Amino acid sequence: MVGGGLGQEAVSLELGGWRFKKFTAIGIYIERSIISHLALTWKGKTAEELNNNLGFFMDIVTCQYQKFIRVSLTALLTGPQFSEKVSENCQAFWEAEGTYGEAKANALQEFKAAFKNQNLPPGSSILLISSPTGLVIAFSKGDSIPDKVTAVIENKAVGEAYLASVIGKNGVSPAAKASLAERLSQLM
Repeated sequence: MVGGGLGQEAVSLELGGWRFKKFTAIGIYIERSIISHLALTWKGKTAEELNNNLGFFMDIVTCQYQKFIRVSLTALLTGPQFSEKVSENCQAFWEAEGTYGEAKANALQEFKAAFKNQNLPPGSSILLISSPTGLVIAFSKGDSIPDKVTAVIENKAVGEAYLASVIGKNGVSPAAKASLAERLSQLM
């Protein structure tokens, strides 16, 4: 995996009409083999050119490689609060594409179910693997490695939509985008 803390930035969320508060820091890690895939189109581009090109980030989102996302909590958040906001973002992404339908709605219900009984205190993490077959979700407390997976959603569109909500158009983490663009520009 290439990464080591790529694109960590606190992301804000509005709850109950109150001001935005920073709840998470996001790290994105990718398989090393994705670099040769991206280089076919993006080799020779500067970090700034990559950072300003939505196509580059959508190539990362949709490529047939695994992407690992670690969402570390900086403030208390419940699982339902997190999953509801992510579900809203995913649904909006699909509606904008004109691809939202029953299979994706069902996948979002599975996503929400994985978070239903979670309490996410500061220092805990949500661990997600977006792959060509779906999305894997696990939770850890502190720096621990979880013993088991919480959920496997066999719908790759959920993982893609979640990652697009972070680094895609209007993504919640401009720092993740900039970090990915900088690091991958150097590696290509």
